[in-house]
Amino acid sequence: MMSGAGSPTDYIPKPIAEMTMQMMSPKRSVIIDMVMVQLISAILLGLGILFFRGNELTASETSTYMIGVFISFMLLTSIYARITR
Repeated sequence: MMSGAGSPTDYIPKPIAEMTMQMMSPKRSVIIDMVMVQLISAILLGLGILFFRGNELTASETSTYMIGVFISFMLLTSIYARITR
């Protein structure tokens, strides 16, 4: 009769465990790339709304989108500046 369930290494094959660890704990550069992609998409979305729906927006909505684009651009340039050091 077995006493206890055993450790995870008893029933998980080593290659699968290593692959899972690599997928679930990405390197720092991957995370930075994902953040940069999100900021680029926020900039493009904001500019797209301003260009294609700008005449239907109120002044406060237009300023909000412009501030959002500006902040996203500033964050993107600061991240890029840190990467290129």
